[in-house]
Amino acid sequence: MKLFCSQKDLDYAVGIVNKAISPNNTLPVLNNILMKAEGKKFYFSATNLEIAICCSVDADVRNEGSITVPAKLLSSYISLITDDKVEINLMDGNTLSISSASSNTKIKCISADEFPLIPTIEKGAEFSVNTNDFCTSINETVFAASTNISRPVLSGVLLSSKGEFLKLVATDSYRLAEKKVKLSEKPAEDVSCIIPGRTMMELSKVMSKSEAKEVKVNISKNQILFSIDGVELISRLIDGKFPDYEKIIPAEAKTTCTVSVEDLSLVLKRVSLFARENNNSVKVAVTNDGRMVVSSEETKIGEEKADLSVKIEGENNKISLNSQYLLDVLTYIEEENVFLQMTDKSSPAVIRPVKTDDYVYIIMPLKV
Repeated sequence: MKLFCSQKDLDYAVGIVNKAISPNNTLPVLNNILMKAEGKKFYFSATNLEIAICCSVDADVRNEGSITVPAKLLSSYISLITDDKVEINLMDGNTLSISSASSNTKIKCISADEFPLIPTIEKGAEFSVNTNDFCTSINETVFAASTNISRPVLSGVLLSSKGEFLKLVATDSYRLAEKKVKLSEKPAEDVSCIIPGRTMMELSKVMSKSEAKEVKVNISKNQILFSIDGVELISRLIDGKFPDYEKIIPAEAKTTCTVSVEDLSLVLKRVSLFARENNNSVKVAVTNDGRMVVSSEETKIGEEKADLSVKIEGENNKISLNSQYLLDVLTYIEEENVFLQMTDKSSPAVIRPVKTDDYVYIIMPLKV
């Protein structure tokens, strides 16, 4: 294998596929990136056996071939090269030579024969969605997925389409986030699948670096393929039935507060300093005079009570919530103000954007 390519393209491709590599792989070859020179392209692939990411860049290929290179070392080294043009040459004994005008290095590699096969996806349900909208939708939902793998379906994000809209839903049974986004191109029939949360997080990172306007999605029997401007991300799907979550979304609320995201975030951060001793439990009380009081119980290190001005419709109300769950949604929501809706102290609290009706976030109350 011998080729010439630009440092910028090489750095981009390595950075993209690097996202599929897990830090605790048991197989040494899974810590490597598969590089393959063929035709006029230089192909890159990486996998952790749950997700695989592939992409390619243009290259001046003199001799075709393939090899797997340690991802961490390659990524660090390529980012430190200042020359525009890079020569890559596979030498005898699985040694890769990387040369530029001011540098020359040799890296010990593993044969491409040891790299697992990247699965090919059969054609299934296909649809397209705007890249920015999809990226925002993932960020506003995936944080609510469970990190506990004992219930696999809760560690994933439900992707379901109905007509021209796509829904993303994530829950850990204590909180739930649902986002609705319009499809650019809808599938032939409605689809529903559960995608691992880790896949969605890595997909969001890939999309944030892409200038492509559309993401193409292909869902087969037990795998899903996302295609973004030459980058392909393949993932397994989670087998199981997602909870029938729509039943727990309150149909109406007795109290609706309009509150500033920035003001509420600041207050919660202060109160949280004291609430950590009490499992992040904070009390939220609102009154008809336009005041919201957020307070912690007295703990070993002290207590905090803060109030802010809000616009209230309905009756006086109070509820105990996990402050971190509330802070999480305020971090990702992209509006200045939100509605905080309450029914009573034993019913879920609901957060919605003021300007749009495409997002809902639910927090289960804590027992006082």
